[in-house]
Amino acid sequence: MQHLLRKKIKTLLVVLLLLPAFAFTQGIELNLPDHDSKLIHFGINVGANQAHYSFTHHPRFLQYDSIMVVESINSTGINLAWLVNLNINEHFDIRAYPLNLVFTEKAFQYHLKYPDRPGGEDTVTTKKLQGITLAFPVQLKFSSDRIANFKVYMMAGGKVEYDLAANKTQKNAESLFKLKKFDYGVEAGIGFHFYFPVFVLTPELKVGFGLNNMHVRDNDLKYSNVIDKVNARTITFSLTVE
Repeated sequence: MQHLLRKKIKTLLVVLLLLPAFAFTQGIELNLPDHDSKLIHFGINVGANQAHYSFTHHPRFLQYDSIMVVESINSTGINLAWLVNLNINEHFDIRAYPLNLVFTEKAFQYHLKYPDRPGGEDTVTTKKLQGITLAFPVQLKFSSDRIANFKVYMMAGGKVEYDLAANKTQKNAESLFKLKKFDYGVEAGIGFHFYFPVFVLTPELKVGFGLNNMHVRDNDLKYSNVIDKVNARTITFSLTVE
């Protein structure tokens, strides 16, 4: 799965590098010349993400032979967000997303030596972890000078997240992980502004790193007790209309 993710990232990078060429096909007319001088402006953001969990094995994994291999599988989700941009000066902005919903489906794949086939297990068993996350990212954006109807920027910031679908309090979770509801982390990325007569279109590619250990380890759960720390990792490609 990792090589497929790398191919997708390379494809997105090629697309982003080629996009500036289209900015100059509009001629020399300057669209929305006062857009970047506004103190505050808003946008709607829609994106697709690739998400997985980075994890470490618990010492119990080496002590028992029922689970031979544990792998985290990449999965695709979507993002829907409302952007608020605060202009500081010509090159710096502060951006926040007061309403940001992230839908993901991360998964762990287990290679079992003694699968419980009557119980629905197989030699290779996948356990999916649904996520509906309410996120609040705050970012500092550094922009280049505007060239005609094109501008490039970089951004970095932090975020806090609340997973509406986390199952930390679920009592009967024999086949599931127990996950914490709150997470926090950092993210960074690159984007491009394309100025059209009535709106600004912004494709962006960013990576996110969760810093909180999301795993609520339970010795009584077969699929949980072999894993120690679990951290979220996300790559997102999005389009914003401002």
